[in-house]
Amino acid sequence: MATTLEDFCGSCRASLKSGVPLAQALPAMAEHLGRLLANPDFVSGSFKPEDDFSKKVLHHDEETGFYVLAHVHQGPKEGPPHSHGASWAIYGTALGVTGMKEWQRTNPESDEAVELRMASHYDLGTGQTRAYGPHVIHSTIHPAKAWVIRVTGSNLDVVPRYRFSKKRDRIVESA
Repeated sequence: MATTLEDFCGSCRASLKSGVPLAQALPAMAEHLGRLLANPDFVSGSFKPEDDFSKKVLHHDEETGFYVLAHVHQGPKEGPPHSHGASWAIYGTALGVTGMKEWQRTNPESDEAVELRMASHYDLGTGQTRAYGPHVIHSTIHPAKAWVIRVTGSNLDVVPRYRFSKKRDRIVESA
């Protein structure tokens, strides 16, 4: 039986309320998101070929605070390094490719400007997912149009987040 959005959200709610450490719960939730993305009815019900919205809320869990969001990324496009602050996120590609870069800060947090070094670079193809805990610095690349599901631990529009700029910060692409 195919995983539905309702199944996925129920599983996430149970994981978040279980008392299991977040570092263990997030990879399990990401794996379950992969099963949801394998459901063609979910994908076709969430996205249409002509869609060009940037963000659509598919679910908000009032009890635990998490959100399930659909995003349409018109490529080619590369976002700057950022973190979701104290929140977490799970990315899953429903169609296309999401390039991901993970970054490490190399200078003291007391320094005004930030020095980042790319720690890893990989692609999330159709059906692939990855979880990012709080304060993990990452960036996305969409070489072409991509449909993405992002699950966040809170409303990222209202929590302090961190964006890094090449004009202000030192960002080194090669390891």
